[in-house]
Amino acid sequence: MDIKHLQYFAEVAHTGSFTHAAENLYITQPALSRIIKSLEDELGVPLFIRSRKELIITDAGHILYKHAKLIEKQVRLLETELGNLFTLKKGHIRIGLPTIINSFFFSQLIASFHNEYPEVTFQLEEDGSKRIEEKIVSDKLDFGVVVLPAKHDVLDYFTFVNENLKVVVPPSHPLVNKAEISLKELKDEKFILFNQDFSLRNLILTACDSTGFRPRIVSETSQLDFIEEMVASGLGITLLPESISQELTSDVQTIAVANPIIEWNLAIIWKKDAYLSQINKEFIRFAKKKLIRNI
Repeated sequence: MDIKHLQYFAEVAHTGSFTHAAENLYITQPALSRIIKSLEDELGVPLFIRSRKELIITDAGHILYKHAKLIEKQVRLLETELGNLFTLKKGHIRIGLPTIINSFFFSQLIASFHNEYPEVTFQLEEDGSKRIEEKIVSDKLDFGVVVLPAKHDVLDYFTFVNENLKVVVPPSHPLVNKAEISLKELKDEKFILFNQDFSLRNLILTACDSTGFRPRIVSETSQLDFIEEMVASGLGITLLPESISQELTSDVQTIAVANPIIEWNLAIIWKKDAYLSQINKEFIRFAKKKLIRNI
């Protein structure tokens, strides 16, 4: 069975049309029809039911399509791995970044990597930690920056930021002059939090639950700027990592949380047991060297 013929079949199954598939494959429609007919003869089963109105894939066609896609993926991996034996010059790296973090430090990392490997391109996507994890698992991203804990059973990672959360309050808040507070002192407060796509939200809810109360959430958003503005206007309070709270520009105050201390651990993740190109392996080595050194 010819691998290229399987690719032709997969294109017909994908488009649902001999005409469109032939155009995408840059071959004539009669030639494509002969290739599919030869596959059907070889397998001894029809792969499509042909009519004037539509092209219907058969049960046998569905089975072949599933395996053809797997074979096509393995061929691409083979070609990539063989190519990477000889060069680290080219590649494309897809990275997910949470909107909560200051991307400046990561921009420096990418710029440094690009200086060493100028033909490597990057695709950066902003999202919450949960969505980034999902995209890593479904192979839509190569790497992600997330708040731990992540799905450790399916992900590899290294941690490069370890710090604590601080309470952010408006300047008129009764607690503003305290050096530190216990989390229980916030049980009657109104909370402004990131939405459910963000692991920071779960971190805060879990800590509150362990202290014996469920926070009253009056607003949720995916934007740090909105949270900062709502706290500054007196709508409620929030909890943010120390490094992020130090960068807030509005008229707000931060207070340390001593009981319990809520840790915020930031990590770079990638899919466990997945194929890693040589350039992806080099990116992991490079990022560990640059980021862990700066903790």
